[in-house]
Amino acid sequence: MPPSAPERPAAGPRGRRAAARIALAAAAAFALAQATALAAPPRNAAASYAFAVVSGVIESPADEPAAQRMLEAIARERDVAFVVYEGNLKGVKEACRDPLYTQRGAILDASRVPLVFVPGRNDWAACNTAAGGGYDPVERLDFVRQTLLADTASRGPAPLQITRESEVARFRPYRENTRWVRDDTVFIALNAPAPNNHYLIAGGRNGEFEDRIIANGFWIDHAAEYAKRRGARALVVFFEGNPQFDRYERAERFAWLRFNRPRPHDGFRELKRSLVKAATIFRGPILVVHASGETVPGGFAIDRPLHEDNGERVGNVTRIAIGPRQPANQWVRVSATPALQTLFSVSLHDVPKNLPVPPALPAVPRDETPLPRMPEIPALPELPDASSVAPPLPGDSGAPDGTSRPGPAPSPAQAPGLPASSVQRAP
Repeated sequence: MPPSAPERPAAGPRGRRAAARIALAAAAAFALAQATALAAPPRNAAASYAFAVVSGVIESPADEPAAQRMLEAIARERDVAFVVYEGNLKGVKEACRDPLYTQRGAILDASRVPLVFVPGRNDWAACNTAAGGGYDPVERLDFVRQTLLADTASRGPAPLQITRESEVARFRPYRENTRWVRDDTVFIALNAPAPNNHYLIAGGRNGEFEDRIIANGFWIDHAAEYAKRRGARALVVFFEGNPQFDRYERAERFAWLRFNRPRPHDGFRELKRSLVKAATIFRGPILVVHASGETVPGGFAIDRPLHEDNGERVGNVTRIAIGPRQPANQWVRVSATPALQTLFSVSLHDVPKNLPVPPALPAVPRDETPLPRMPEIPALPELPDASSVAPPLPGDSGAPDGTSRPGPAPSPAQAPGLPASSVQRAP
């Protein structure tokens, strides 16, 4: 395991010399550990395995055969231990009807590899749109919990034993938040959908969001403590939404003085702070895997974009943002090799064109009843220009027009004192 990031010494000549000695020692320790791992793998190292990550595979009924072919292609990889479906089991233009979830759930159940489903935006949060059918998102989320997430194990004929947060009495509704273990790695999944973690801007209490971020924060803290006590090698976190790590918000002491100068709320702020806290509890590598929401060159991106409140980069948290150009025909493979210092390697795989389509599943009767027309909502009046109301406050990171300035951009080069990444691109 790479050494933890050392504390920054005091400024001055002695501090700089101490920092140089610490950096040199850390580099030597890492080089020695890497050489040892490559030359003589530990005798008790577990066998290598892999897991697949997909998202947004099905946009319409026409994509259902492609989803079946993809799951079959993944099943033919003998070392793939499980599949994580990171949200969007339906398209944004599909109505959130009960039979649709039943049909898509049958596709997941047909997977020959254990499959963990993580709800995404189109699965519940966007069901209140006209195309989604004008449903109540909270009601649709409860329906997903009672149908697609009803079992105590993962989906598929060879289910993976998982622990659900609903086993904790305080968080009984949150069946979608799960945890499982493979060898010395702990995995968890969270309900954190795009585009802004389902944060609503309407007045009053944002009940669903506020309750869920408490449940998510508890599950992250619990997983970090669980991994620490087990002596785990790594912790992997899955969710669907892009948390926009470059959007960094510091706590403001006088935020209540803003009056008519509102700033868009970051719905992922609490999740990012929970990850920072988890990185201090569990000092091993933490891998965050989520859908990017857009196409990414090469199908995925790897970086370390998480920062603490003081702006320093969190060295043991690595992010993988997946965004294949063809979500219905490409999947991301993460290989785990416990015998190596770099535990994870990532690659993009295409579904073979000559792979036959599996037998069609029994069709579920489709409800084609016309949906009622949604009422028109009048537009809200425009707010006055923020720059004409009050001058910028000290520490204000917002622009005069109310938009959010980007946070510190991650540097591609490794910062001094940070441990080497536990993730790399596969050759």
